[in-house]
Order: sequence, then C-alpha cells, then structure tokens
Amino acid sequence: MSDLLSGSPADRVATPDAVGFFHPARRFYRFTILLFISLIVLGSYFAYDSIGALAPTLIEALHLNRSTIGNLYTAYSVAAIVIVFFGGMLYDKLGPRRASLLFCSLVLVGATIVAMAHARWELFAGRLIFGAGSESLIVVQSAIISRWFKGKEMALAFGIALTISRVGTLFSFNTEELIAQYFGSYRTALWAAAGFCLFSLLCNLVFNVMDRHGERLLSLPQPEGSDKIVFSDIRKFNSSYWYVVLLCVTFYSAIFPFTALATDMFHDKWGIPLVSETSGGFLAQIFDNFLHMFSTAPGITSIVIFASMVFAPFAGNLVDRVGKRATLMVAGSLMLIPAHLVMGITPWNPIPSMVVLGAAFVLVPAAMWPSVPLVVEEKRVGTAFGLMTAIQNLGLGLFPLLNGKLRDATGTYTATQIMFACLGVAGLVFAVLLLRSDKKHGGKLEQGRTRNRLLS
Repeated sequence: MSDLLSGSPADRVATPDAVGFFHPARRFYRFTILLFISLIVLGSYFAYDSIGALAPTLIEALHLNRSTIGNLYTAYSVAAIVIVFFGGMLYDKLGPRRASLLFCSLVLVGATIVAMAHARWELFAGRLIFGAGSESLIVVQSAIISRWFKGKEMALAFGIALTISRVGTLFSFNTEELIAQYFGSYRTALWAAAGFCLFSLLCNLVFNVMDRHGERLLSLPQPEGSDKIVFSDIRKFNSSYWYVVLLCVTFYSAIFPFTALATDMFHDKWGIPLVSETSGGFLAQIFDNFLHMFSTAPGITSIVIFASMVFAPFAGNLVDRVGKRATLMVAGSLMLIPAHLVMGITPWNPIPSMVVLGAAFVLVPAAMWPSVPLVVEEKRVGTAFGLMTAIQNLGLGLFPLLNGKLRDATGTYTATQIMFACLGVAGLVFAVLLLRSDKKHGGKLEQGRTRNRLLS
C-alpha cells in the first residue's frame, strides 16, 4: 500500500523516497494526526459519562431521583439536537480547524459549569452547553477522519479513533466514584472531568498545527461552502442513508441511555460495590480498581466500552478488507435483544450479558459510521454526519428520561430492560431493510478492499 494520500496532488509530485519521514504524505504522519484527532474528544467522553458513573453518589448527596439523572442526559441531547446539524454544516463553512476549536471550547465551558454548580439549574445549564459542543465535536471529528482517510484505511481509522476516544469513558466509570470517595467530594470528580476537557483542547491545538501543515503541502480538499448549507440537499440522501440513520438512533438508544443508570442498577439489584476494597495511595487504588474492574458496579458498566476499545480497530480493519457492513449491522442489532432481556427478567450474573452488549458495540459502530461516506456525495459528508447525529440524539434525549421515570415508577429495572430489548428489535428491522436497500444501490456497503481488488 502506498504511503501517499490517495487522490491528492501529492500522488503526482512526491514518492515515499522523495519526502521526509514525517511528511504529511507519509502514512506515519496520517496516523499521528489521527491520534490527536481522537484525543480532541477524549475529555468529552469522560465528562459525558461522569454523571452516570457518579449516579449513586449524586442521588444521595444532592437528594436527586433517577429521573433527574436521566434528565441531565436529556439536557445534553436537547442541546445536541438543536446545534449538531448546524455543527456539521459549520464544519463545511468554517473548516476543520476553526470548527473543532469552537466546539472544544464549548465542551470545556460546559464541563466547568457542571463542576462549579451548586443548584440543579446550574447542572442543567452546564450540560446544555456541554452537549452543544460535544456532539458537534464528534461530527467534526468524523468529517476530519473522512478528509484524511477516504480511499485509505477509513474503517480502521474510525476504529482507532473510537478506541482512543473511549479511553475517556473507561476512565470515567472506573475512576470517578473512586475520586469522589478518596477526596471526600463528588465535586472533585467533576473537576477531574473538566481537566480532561482542558487536555483535549490542548490536543486540538496540536491537531490544528498538523492539519494546516498537511493542507498546505497536500492540497487537502476544502469545504465548498454555501452549497452544503441548503436544507433541500437532505432530499438527495437515498434510502440506504436513512436506514443507517434509523439504525443509529435505535442502536445507540439501547446502549448509552442504558449505561446512564446501569451503575445504579448493578449496585441496587445485585448489590455489587461501587469501588473495590483496597488500601494504599490514590494511584494504587486506581490501579486496583482497574484490576478488579469486573467486580465493581461502574466497572461492569464499562465492559461495553472496554470491549469496543480493545476490538474496534480489528473490527475496522476487517470491515475495510471484507466489507459486509450491512450484514454486521444485522448481527450486532440481534445481539441487543437477549442481552437486555436477560438482565431485565432474570437474577443471573449480568457480566455475560454485558459482554454480548460489548460485542454488539464493536460490530455496529465499526460498520455504521464508515458507511456514511459510501452512501452520500463527498461534498455532503459533513451535513450527513450532522443530520445523523442530530436524529440520534432524539433517542439519546428521550430514552434516559424514560429509563429514569420507569425505574422510579416501578421500583425495578425490568420495564426499562424490556424497553431496550424492543429497541434492539427495531434496530434489527432497520438493519435488514438496509441490507435490501444496499443491494438495490449496487451493494457498496457489502464490498471490501479484497473484493474491489479482484474486480479491478
């Protein structure tokens, strides 16, 4: 495989022997910039799940009910619904560097307000600002990856980005409760989330420098401006795109609203402790908490993220090579149904079900997000990602609210788990329809690099 970016002017003026080791045309440069592209959302992933990781402590310390915890996630998604579509278009208008800096700054401001909050309205205000920046930043991240990797290792790049980004979620579930207990205050844990957001902003500055350098030497494609900010363009998306969107909203609604209160469920239903019993210094306790991750309630919640972190790059590489994107989405959607039902209606240990959810969370995103650039025109990729994420957040806003209300109304998590299993059924239907639609449109989603080489 060539070390030069496919389709760029650099292909015609440079060869691997003619440029330096850290030249933007090199594969090493491309994957180095991918590292910083991934780290710009690390803080937002950590801060997003800090509320769920601290849910039992926040419920007790602030005298909240489960509905309020769900509502804090809903506030995040309400802001995302309003702004994220425009976030995709702002990428088209502002370009990757200015757009990413804008949304990184909003993430930091929102997380800081949450950490400083002394009243419920301040918590909600912080989550609104945080949501406006965070989801738009993820849209921008996806469009940036497409910009640097289209025609190359795009699914692998998405897998690596997901792995690095979700380190934030893994650390959030496995350190936030420990931070709160060690320092005697949940507020210290929320400040840790804001600190991670500051780190992501600094990584964004590094990305800006590298992207500017690469753009100058490789003439990377520029956003084309106003023709992308036209609502009538939405009608040009075909049925395959819309089935991907519908699958996205049902699938993610069965994952993230579930994890918002999963720590509380594992602690409440199975009596699983919030932190591992250990002594020693703070870093020693963090290490021990990770070592015994699957014996704590937040750690079991993080199994889904842990599986994704470990296996997403391999799944992305597999998708690049063999395709079968729609087929993998069918398989992943099917896994959701028994996993949620078993946790809802049986007293069985939840770890096997969480492993199944983790496998689904590896397969579906690895196949779904790289599918978007394959089913829409290149000049509308930013808008397509923005619209998809905005609609996704309709579910991410509604189902945490329903999750908390059903738990408060019934006193158990049985009804909520049945609700999430039903979302799995809906996702399975949309995945099957996507498979049929893709066949009608030439089977692009099912093709991989291996097959394309045989056909060329």
